[in-house]
Amino acid sequence: MIFEIFLRGWADLARPGALKVLLKGIGLAILLLFAIWFGLFEMIGWFVPDTITLPWIGEIGWIDPALSIASVGVMLIASVFLMVPVASIFTGFFLDEVAEVVESAHYPGLPPVRALTLAESLGDTLRFFGVVLGANLVALIAYVFVGPLAPLLFFALNGYLLGREYFQMAAVRRMGRAEVATLYAQNRVTVWLAGALMALPLTVPVLNLAVPVVGAAAFTHLFHRLARG
Repeated sequence: MIFEIFLRGWADLARPGALKVLLKGIGLAILLLFAIWFGLFEMIGWFVPDTITLPWIGEIGWIDPALSIASVGVMLIASVFLMVPVASIFTGFFLDEVAEVVESAHYPGLPPVRALTLAESLGDTLRFFGVVLGANLVALIAYVFVGPLAPLLFFALNGYLLGREYFQMAAVRRMGRAEVATLYAQNRVTVWLAGALMALPLTVPVLNLAVPVVGAAAFTHLFHRLARG
């Protein structure tokens, strides 16, 4: 069942509504990273003088342009590490749209979803990425001590976190939070395994950008399977 729902999740990625969410997340991430670089570029212009005079060397006039050029390289390298988490944060704000696309295509005739307040949606999104970021920072320290077991720790930890949070995101649209907690407790192993499978493409560059959208689609399928069961 778990492999089947993820195959469905990847297939749902091609649906216009889901693809639009992915492109919005990537586009907003690129704009933010460009804004950060532009701010860095401007700060260099403000704080670094056009020329400086050094003892025994004399006047040097290429510091400002050299740092400006270096800032491009710094941001290109930083974007390799920042693109995925930044894009995931932006995409997280639109994951409800992905669930709606999946339900419209696969589960027609459902009653209206439970309305979430802006505070609930924002809180769930920020809490999720805060938990994932914090846990993985702690795990980075643990990786030093577990050695060859580090990949297992990565998948076990992210399987738990991704599974729990994405399952809640899909379920809370249709159930109260107490019911969601009960359904999760009854199926925590299945949810954890689905989260571990979801963590696998996180290790693949470029492919990892699609993980939030595919995960939202896959866990929407999983929720409906488990709720019906």
